[in-house]
Amino acid sequence: MAVHDHTHRHLGFRFRSLRRSGTAPASADASTAAATATSAYVFAGLRLLTGFVFLWAFLDKTFGFGYATQSGNGWIDGGSPTEGFLGHVAVGPMESTFHDWAGAAWADWLFMLGLLGIGLALIAGIGLRLAAVAGTAMMALMWIAEWPPAKHLSDGSASMSTNPFADYHLIYAVVLIALAAAGAGATWGLGKAWARLPLVSRNRWLL
Repeated sequence: MAVHDHTHRHLGFRFRSLRRSGTAPASADASTAAATATSAYVFAGLRLLTGFVFLWAFLDKTFGFGYATQSGNGWIDGGSPTEGFLGHVAVGPMESTFHDWAGAAWADWLFMLGLLGIGLALIAGIGLRLAAVAGTAMMALMWIAEWPPAKHLSDGSASMSTNPFADYHLIYAVVLIALAAAGAGATWGLGKAWARLPLVSRNRWLL
């Protein structure tokens, strides 16, 4: 009788252990799946917001909606999207170069096509690698134009720089790279359909 009781307790203990080992991985898998889905939605939201920043900049500079570009000064009205910014560069190693570029037709077209292309790519969720390269190059040039390391401008006045390295141009560049690396176009975007195209399948740099 005593042996029987001992055996019963032993079987009961092993049965409970098996139940724990069977449910723990399932719970862990569910948690991992939930975290992955949440990350995908977060990156998708970040992609759309960043895309709207670039696309809105293009639209405002083109039509002069009265935000950064005043009404009547838009690109279609004969205004230059680069003259105002590059023409007022007052610090940094490329100051004179940016002054030469300011208002040039090729600079206007290149800048505006960059804004439009990056904005549309991010909104649609396609070509994120190209958008990251183009956007990083654009942000790097704008970072040099503002030259955060300088405490004073060329005329000796305070630059009002708040950080010697990290500014919003650098943040945008990192965000673009992160979105491309995470494949953020697959959620709330056309990334999956884009990746299945024969041309894209053969040239993965187009992702």
